[in-house]
Amino acid sequence: MSVTTYHYDYLIIGSGIAGLSAAKECAKHGKTAIITKASIKESSTNYAQGGIAVALTESDTPSYHLEDTLKAGAGLCDEDAVRVLVENGPQRVQDLIQMGADFDKNGSEFDFTKEAAHSHRRILHVGDATGKEIKKTLGNAVLAEPQATFFPNTFVKDLLIEDDTCIGCIAVKNNTPIRFEAKATLIATGGCGQVYSRTTNPPIATGDGIALGLRAGCDVQDMEFMQFHPTTLALGDKKPISIFLITEAVRGEGGVLRNIHGERFMPNYHPDAELAPRDIVARAIYSESQKTKNNVYLDLSPIRKEVQRRFPTIYKRCLEFGIDITREFIPVSPAAHYFMGGISTNTEAQTNIPRLYAAGETASLGLHGANRLASNSLLDGLVFGYIAAQKMVKEPALNTSSQTQPLDPESPVEMHKIIAARQAIRTVMWRQVSIIRDNNELQEAENYLKSLSWILDLNAYDEAVCEVQNMLSIAQLITRAAILREESRGAHYRSDFPTPQTQSKRIKLTLQDLQGLQ
Repeated sequence: MSVTTYHYDYLIIGSGIAGLSAAKECAKHGKTAIITKASIKESSTNYAQGGIAVALTESDTPSYHLEDTLKAGAGLCDEDAVRVLVENGPQRVQDLIQMGADFDKNGSEFDFTKEAAHSHRRILHVGDATGKEIKKTLGNAVLAEPQATFFPNTFVKDLLIEDDTCIGCIAVKNNTPIRFEAKATLIATGGCGQVYSRTTNPPIATGDGIALGLRAGCDVQDMEFMQFHPTTLALGDKKPISIFLITEAVRGEGGVLRNIHGERFMPNYHPDAELAPRDIVARAIYSESQKTKNNVYLDLSPIRKEVQRRFPTIYKRCLEFGIDITREFIPVSPAAHYFMGGISTNTEAQTNIPRLYAAGETASLGLHGANRLASNSLLDGLVFGYIAAQKMVKEPALNTSSQTQPLDPESPVEMHKIIAARQAIRTVMWRQVSIIRDNNELQEAENYLKSLSWILDLNAYDEAVCEVQNMLSIAQLITRAAILREESRGAHYRSDFPTPQTQSKRIKLTLQDLQGLQ
């Protein structure tokens, strides 16, 4: 099979905040390709509602931001990584503002809000569509760079590794393979929420980047830590592939949680009530729903006059489902939201493979620990995408062999089995590897996922097949890590090990561990 080859200086896989942050810098130094599996507008960044956390007020400091992040991380944060985030964050956000990001103001001053586990009001926002504004700002900046080229609707199948070094990737467009070579490659494909049947993530979030890195030989870590957002719109039988999120900022501004009896219950679970860390709120909602055999509700009556101005996206979206949030409670339930695990990197976004970098939700450097502090995710992508670019542009010229290896022939595929497997993975992960876990459920899930291992043996250039292969790999690693962590910590809760261990270590896994599950 003949393959078209493109040569670039820098290769960015993903077009969310981390990828765009890196692309903007790389394109100043050389030819930069940005590959994205959907349109350039589609990414988790585009759906981020709440805001971006940064210490910019006179009463706030990076040190306070550091303390809050470490506390939320439940003892598993890497303090050096957090320090890099909070100390670099203010300048990177100021850069965004200079590029034209139009954050909300109260008069002439920025309108900072507060979210769970923050000690200060440090969340910059644009109504309830902050990610969309940041994506637009960065995207326009990259489009203005003459050396930046976007490749939309292009799926990266595998990384190219030569002499234990990354030299690019094999991608697929319209079921046709394309070869990209570059002297430095960044994986910034976002998270993997679609491995769960209830998720706030867009359909593209299938863990592709983490699976790419794993197959290439990257270490992965913290795979047991999926953060479940406490409040997503509970739609009963009207469930779309992605569940609509009700931002935590609603509670930060004064919204309260009530059970079917109208009782406010969060003060019974934590002294910070609705502003307790996300894992606590998610489990409280789950427990309250189990007790009452009914939904839990968000009551916005304390902020009724501000709802349409402050949360226009949520107001309009709920109206589409017949819920007027200025008059009615919002039925809510938890859903998979943000992944703390991923490709193991250092504070310069480097993986264990030369010339290969990872940033944003795809990467894991211990920044978020066992439980991400609210609104740190956008800052993570912004800061470490930029840092990755600073290292990438210093990579020397690439020398590759003149011989291009032929591609293996495609395996025959029965697509109905692939479609069924995708749904089966999502169902078993939600039922047995989600908010509350125990060994029996985890072992059953692992055995079931093992029965699907035939999918990983397929060689296909069909995006749907490749996505399910990636989803299965991610699901297996999440389950294995959840079995290995015999304690409860942050977003990982084991009913059979309900307390945290005195000493807790990070769990790292490799391709060999995955192969051992098959």
